Amino acid sequence: MTKTQSMLPQAEAFAENSAQIINEVEKAVIGKREILMKLLAAFLCSGGHVLLEDNPGLAKTLVANSFATTLGLKFKRVQFTPDLLPGDITGGFIFDSSNSTFVLRKGPLFSNIILGDEINRASPKTQSALLEAMQEFQVTLEGDSFKLPEPFIVIATQNPIEYEGTFPLPEAQLDRFLIRLSIGYPDLEDEQQILAQRNERKRDTFELNSVITDVAFQDMRRYVESVYINSDIQRYICQLVAKTRHHKMIDLGASPRGSLALLKVSKAWAAIQGRNFVLPDDVKTFAHCALSHRIILDPNLWGSKKTVHDIIDEVIQSVPIPVAPSE
Repeated sequence: MTKTQSMLPQAEAFAENSAQIINEVEKAVIGKREILMKLLAAFLCSGGHVLLEDNPGLAKTLVANSFATTLGLKFKRVQFTPDLLPGDITGGFIFDSSNSTFVLRKGPLFSNIILGDEINRASPKTQSALLEAMQEFQVTLEGDSFKLPEPFIVIATQNPIEYEGTFPLPEAQLDRFLIRLSIGYPDLEDEQQILAQRNERKRDTFELNSVITDVAFQDMRRYVESVYINSDIQRYICQLVAKTRHHKMIDLGASPRGSLALLKVSKAWAAIQGRNFVLPDDVKTFAHCALSHRIILDPNLWGSKKTVHDIIDEVIQSVPIPVAPSE
């Protein structure tokens, strides 16, 4: 019996657990199953931070809260505003007069899932407070480093149509997000179902249950790391990313962090599908959401009306797809 065959029962159990998670979240978020699956794939990766960029009212906050409840994780929401200070999210030392000592008051960063709502409304100083947490999974206060709980996931939202009073995220911070997604509008049938369920509930809130524990979620993350990825597919990832650095319409291509992002989410996506090996299609599934925010188009060529997604499509079409064995 091969290694792949011996792992199949575990792969099937992983896929079943993933489906249960998605089914529970779908009680609150209707008609966006593929988006929810991509979000779960990101959360199952180390450093699985997600940037949700979409118009107001499209369930960005609801998605974050629903996943936190379903995964049995601690959740905190931070509304980013221009007057928000770094200490408001990291916490700090305060003087305890009863003991005449300084004690640590932990900020909302000391949770499992952090929702940074409208992150581009905060000043660059406050935005930069997230960099260490997102990359190193720790916070440094008064020269001392404090580990953040595991898992630690940042879900940030921003509105792409309203830029007055905002501070665009710098490239260094954008690069910290594993993927960038847009939820999009529901279709007519799904929106009608949203109304019907709200009318039946007779309240705005949802009752979701925890499908797994935080310990089980950590086990799922460890399983993702064991998913097999052929060297030819690894090279395929590198070729896709390298093409973004030499495309005539791209001023700045994706960094090796983009290659690592594609590697991690491809393995997670394969596991969610019930496989313990990665296919080229898994990589292609995440090429847009893992690379689009890591690419800067040449401003001299904006008149061509091509978007970053058009360019990524050209990159995908220009790289030969490997034929990799399944074990």
